[in-house]
Amino acid sequence: MLQVCLNGTRGPGDCAGVPMSPESLAESAARAVAAGAGEVRVHPRTPCGSTSLSPRVLGPVLEAVRAAVGGGVRIATAVTAEPDAGRRVERIRSWTVLPDLVSVDWHEPGAEEAAEALLARGIGVEAGLWAGTDGAERFARSALAPGVRRILVKVPHPSAGGDAERAARSFLSGMAPPAGTAVLLHGEGPGAWPVLRLAGRLGLGARIGLEDTLLLPDGTAARSNAELVAAARAASGPRPPEPEG
Repeated sequence: MLQVCLNGTRGPGDCAGVPMSPESLAESAARAVAAGAGEVRVHPRTPCGSTSLSPRVLGPVLEAVRAAVGGGVRIATAVTAEPDAGRRVERIRSWTVLPDLVSVDWHEPGAEEAAEALLARGIGVEAGLWAGTDGAERFARSALAPGVRRILVKVPHPSAGGDAERAARSFLSGMAPPAGTAVLLHGEGPGAWPVLRLAGRLGLGARIGLEDTLLLPDGTAARSNAELVAAARAASGPRPPEPEG
């Protein structure tokens, strides 16, 4: 499974292809799915460009993207969208249009409360576990862990691509996800492509998009999410098997 992450906290100042409005997100999603993406992750934005969990912002985005791709729309509840943990729960309870799956970064304050509120509304939860944080340990102790639909493993801000792959392998080796729980692995910046290729070799879900990297594998600037997805599909072709031991 390949997810496209359309925008994150980036804006047009980072790349002209970063979608912001519901209409541009829908168009970018449709092109990325046509290029081979299996699902879509969006960060709804206010007219002034801030990420937001407000139902007035979220609803139009979900409706526009669903109309363009038919489903499979994911969002996140990161502190960048709502810093106050209590307010985040209030936002979740106020949604009138519901996303298909929501990422909760388990190292952030209020993660348990956000996940509980999502599950209470019948919304699928993806546990975001970041390398270099205590998120994995906190998740392992959580009573909510068995109810999580998927684990998102993130290897943030590597200094070099090789470092990202080693960090991903090390982090995965120390994980013990609940039985049957799917795992999506991704890196960002210089590590986005090495980690994507590792995910393919390990048979894990992967993601790519302008949220994670602005560059194609050859180092040239990407013009769109669809271009990144097409490159990811090409990069995930047949690979030699992983060595045993």
